[in-house]
Amino acid sequence: MATRKEIVSSFYEKYDEGGRLQRSRHGQLEYAVTMEYIHRFAPKGVRVLELGAGTGRYSVALAKEGFDVTALELVECNFEALRENSKGIGNLRPVRGDATDLSGFADGSFDVTLVFGPLYHLYEKEDIDRAIDEAIRVTKKDGIIFFAFISVYAIMYANYLQGNWAFGQNENFTEDYKPKHFKEQLFTGYDIEEFESLFDGRPVEWITTTGTDGILEPIEDRNDFDITDVDFPEFVKWYLAFSEKRELLGNTNHLLYICRRKT
Repeated sequence: MATRKEIVSSFYEKYDEGGRLQRSRHGQLEYAVTMEYIHRFAPKGVRVLELGAGTGRYSVALAKEGFDVTALELVECNFEALRENSKGIGNLRPVRGDATDLSGFADGSFDVTLVFGPLYHLYEKEDIDRAIDEAIRVTKKDGIIFFAFISVYAIMYANYLQGNWAFGQNENFTEDYKPKHFKEQLFTGYDIEEFESLFDGRPVEWITTTGTDGILEPIEDRNDFDITDVDFPEFVKWYLAFSEKRELLGNTNHLLYICRRKT
């Protein structure tokens, strides 16, 4: 049977990860909101580790802003693009690796750690625990950690309202409606409280949980969908005013759990 790494790599070999945050309004919103939250909690010039850096959309931008960035990526094709995109940027170091094993980094090496992709593709409790614990370990005391995850409900709204609901429900939920997690899903989604509970007993202080792309993905294919270039900046500001509302979090596809390392 294919391993997790093989399944994930096979997907990204056929997918334009480099353009994901630019080619759609929901991708643009996700990027704008995520960068806003990074800027709220990351003073200029601090050491940043991005895990699951993809082709470097965030890492390159942050390095150009003056942050000292280390960008780790698992998938070979994405890593090669990351390495190409980081050429000539002296304060950006691309590293090939897996978020479940950060043994190459010492304890407390980074002021800010961004876990922006790995937890979409981790399914076994042991791997999830290891990725979370490693991210905490390499972050300094009082440093900030961002964990990106996906809402299982938004997965359903975005992908299974085209006559395939029964398949999606079986793919993502047990018979008693608990979220499933297994590697053949490729992308695994969480109930919000389920994800937050992963941090119970860990040496972190919760700051907030926020959505980053709202309900745009499932509605962007509508023929009448349109957010003009004039309206988009205002839409981003409007969305940021409500992005942390608990009653809205299940509808947003991508989310951030933001916390501070305590000890």
